[in-house]
Amino acid sequence: MKTGIFVGSFDPFTSGHDAIVRRAMSLFDRIVIGVGVNESKKYMYSTAIRVQNIKDIYADEPMIEVKSYNDLTVDFARREGAEFIIKGVRSIKDFEYEREQADINRKIGGIDTVMLYAEPQYESISSSMVRELIHFGKDASEFLPKPKVDNKQKI
Repeated sequence: MKTGIFVGSFDPFTSGHDAIVRRAMSLFDRIVIGVGVNESKKYMYSTAIRVQNIKDIYADEPMIEVKSYNDLTVDFARREGAEFIIKGVRSIKDFEYEREQADINRKIGGIDTVMLYAEPQYESISSSMVRELIHFGKDASEFLPKPKVDNKQKI
């Protein structure tokens, strides 16, 4: 069974993230979405809400699991039995950052990274942009995937 992990803070999980996961589903037998927790970072949504919102999106996808983690991504990958880290790339800036991370993850953990380039309609969508829209009371629903399960804690 080929397992990949898709990791990030996902504060919130956007339509761009969803598009990457859906494309990765044809490459892997199992995908674990890892919601990263960094105690020094301030989040708009709690870890529990971020995890549940993503679970709701993939409620009908048995190959998708959602878990939180607060250690190194390579350690999370090892615990999950993942052979690959899945990353989405929107721009050259993203590519440079993700390439550096991929090199380090391969050196310290022996795990390769699969980079999927964002489709044009998702290139400008970022969690920080969505957070800002929400913060200022704007409707950001067009940038967020629709959950399969109605959850009262929704974004």
